[in-house]
Amino acid sequence: MPTHSIIWKLGGAIILLVLIILLPLGFVMNQIFSNFYTNQVQQEIGSLAKRYAQAVVTSPHSTTIEMLEKMSTFSDVKMIMVDTKQQIVGSSNMDWTGDTFPLSVRKQIRFAAGGTEQIILTNPASGERFLGAGEPILAEGRLLGVVYVFSSVSGLDLSIQKVRHLMILSSVGAFLMALGLTFIVSKKLSGPLIQMEQATRKIAQGKLETRVEIPSSDEVGSLAAAINDLAIDLQHYRDSRSEFLANVSHELRTPITYLEGYAKVLRDDVVDNEAEKKQYLDIIYHESIRMSRLIDDLFQLSKMEEGKISLYPEWLEIPELIRTIVQKHELKARAKGLDIETVLPDHMPYAYADGLRLEQIVINLLDNAIRYSQNGQIRAEVRYEPKTPYYTIVVEDTGVGMAEEEVSRIFERFYRVEKSRSRNYGGTGLGLAIVKQLVEILEGTITVKSKVNVGTRFDIRLPIGSEKP
Repeated sequence: MPTHSIIWKLGGAIILLVLIILLPLGFVMNQIFSNFYTNQVQQEIGSLAKRYAQAVVTSPHSTTIEMLEKMSTFSDVKMIMVDTKQQIVGSSNMDWTGDTFPLSVRKQIRFAAGGTEQIILTNPASGERFLGAGEPILAEGRLLGVVYVFSSVSGLDLSIQKVRHLMILSSVGAFLMALGLTFIVSKKLSGPLIQMEQATRKIAQGKLETRVEIPSSDEVGSLAAAINDLAIDLQHYRDSRSEFLANVSHELRTPITYLEGYAKVLRDDVVDNEAEKKQYLDIIYHESIRMSRLIDDLFQLSKMEEGKISLYPEWLEIPELIRTIVQKHELKARAKGLDIETVLPDHMPYAYADGLRLEQIVINLLDNAIRYSQNGQIRAEVRYEPKTPYYTIVVEDTGVGMAEEEVSRIFERFYRVEKSRSRNYGGTGLGLAIVKQLVEILEGTITVKSKVNVGTRFDIRLPIGSEKP
């Protein structure tokens, strides 16, 4: 596993965090335990020194001193009693070089004034260090001497060392446990990410059937779901693009074949009469228009997708605009035996929109309605609710309709409801994709309802506009 792997990075970060926590915590705990043990011993020997001093004050006899010496002999502490001249008058378990105690009279007077004070001394005979506490012997306000009780520092250090070793072992155990947990957690967290990275590389290589297992419902799971959705969309796009290119190639090949064939006939002058010649010229003319229309539709879609289409909004009277568009289509509808009904509101405020683009939308829908209807009627309606800043344009026909599973995909650029529909009814198969794009550019929405052999209905909801004419 490479060291730049996310497992190493994530694991290293967690371990570093654990060390940052453990090291200061260990230092603080060591200080706490050291101070705790020192204070405990200090309190014990201070309390013992106070009891010895009280015993001497209560019974100031040599027998008392001897009894105290014997008592301290049976304990782990050492006792020294000195007078005001620093002369040792009693001791137990502790041998000093000479008879003079190494604390000055001035310090002993401080004991008398301030009570118990911590002392650390070294026995000159053995070199052993002691922690001690002294208590002044006061009789009727007069200083008679001081009782000192000592405990070996080596014993204290041994106790602290045991605690320190225990803390080190606990820290090492905690660190090893954290190391193991870090590896497990890093592996668990980075595993899905590595899988996603491998999957995206496969998708980039064109293996669009690749899918990522969704490990959880959190952000990582959401990312995995997004990658799967991307793969599905890319696969659908690739399939649709291939189908679209095949359809465009077919649509272009047909008029080109006609153009080439009939142009060759005319060039070779193999027509029988002027009527036949005119018929061939009409075919060439209509096929060239069909090819030009297909190219124009593709060009429009490309411009809209790139956001290069320009809008020129103006204040429009929508009912009048719809009435004008319908009038242009009445002749074409009557030729197929169709009626176009208009339902327009009597009172409606002006709408601020691009009239040319809006006309293009309605013309596309009316052309489709006429193309796919063999009988019945077509209805163009404008609805306006005064309480809302929107209006709705409805185009409904009684044509061939569509199956429910087809309706959700009719606005896709590369989708064809039926492969033969364009050839049977005409059209490029791109009109509804253009309509969808234009409606969204005008900040509106479009919905469709359809039923086979019953008809299709389009509802376009557009904003009135916030400006005033």
